[in-house]
Amino acid sequence: MNVKSRARIGAVVGAAALGLGVMAAPAAQADPAPITDYRQLAAVGSDTTQDVMNGLGNSVRDAANAKIIASWNATGSATIKTKATNCVINRPNGSSAGIDALRNAVDTASGCVDVARSSRGPVDFTSTDLTFIPFARDAVTWAKRSDSTLPSNLTAADLKGIYECTVTSLNGVALTPILPQANSGTRQFFLSSINVTTPGSCVTQGAQENDGTVLDSAGDVVPYSVAQYIAQAKGTVTDRRGAAVLGSIDGVAPRNTDSTLNSSFPLARDVYNVVPTAKLGDPVIASTFAGATSKVCTDTATVTNYGFGTIANCGDSTTLRAER
Repeated sequence: MNVKSRARIGAVVGAAALGLGVMAAPAAQADPAPITDYRQLAAVGSDTTQDVMNGLGNSVRDAANAKIIASWNATGSATIKTKATNCVINRPNGSSAGIDALRNAVDTASGCVDVARSSRGPVDFTSTDLTFIPFARDAVTWAKRSDSTLPSNLTAADLKGIYECTVTSLNGVALTPILPQANSGTRQFFLSSINVTTPGSCVTQGAQENDGTVLDSAGDVVPYSVAQYIAQAKGTVTDRRGAAVLGSIDGVAPRNTDSTLNSSFPLARDVYNVVPTAKLGDPVIASTFAGATSKVCTDTATVTNYGFGTIANCGDSTTLRAER
């Protein structure tokens, strides 16, 4: 990693950790307010789905009109307290970190985490301890600066070459590929989709995902959640786009002409709420997440307001069971 890149990533991560400047989310889009509003279910994990889950946390209610989901952002204070008694844990940043926090809560029977937000599917099928329940559609594309002369369309093969460092320039511009931090589900999905197992040595790693302010030179490219970009552009969530504009892949645009998600984009994906398989019979978890008539699946207005698309398999709790 060169000095410029190290400074750039450090500045972004530092702002995220401190909650400063453009990285600070408005109160309605952050941790539960007040933070002592523990609610029935504590959710942690993915940066990509944190905002839509914050929205669902406000709209999904029980029979007494009480909020059910307390969703903790991927970045902020180093630790969070998820329940009224004990349960001070390190803040999970990213899908994998959220899933690991949920696994730890299951293994220790702590009850500190009930739900992991995940923008990736399962990767370890050595057990069926966790169930990945899809609730919305997203897509991942690449972004560049609006003032860059890089092409607006790249093929999946182009992206593979860029992130394996066999393609180092385009249109006479030296490329600087950037990846999110290691626990990012968007990172894992993107690399898998372009068939990259090991990123090349030219790749700058460690950025907070879905933050276009990391793009500070003409050759920078970074993966970006399309739903997050849409929500940021609409002002539904904090606008972290900076100068970022989305690129097409294989000639297909990531957004429709009305700026909604193109669900036919080559790198489309489902996003998930992950729960302990043993708790699928819990009436709160079942009514909130499981099945097409669950509270989350029927709140399509909130889901689409945050840039995501709806899916026919929303609430399917019978298909994807895994260790992590």
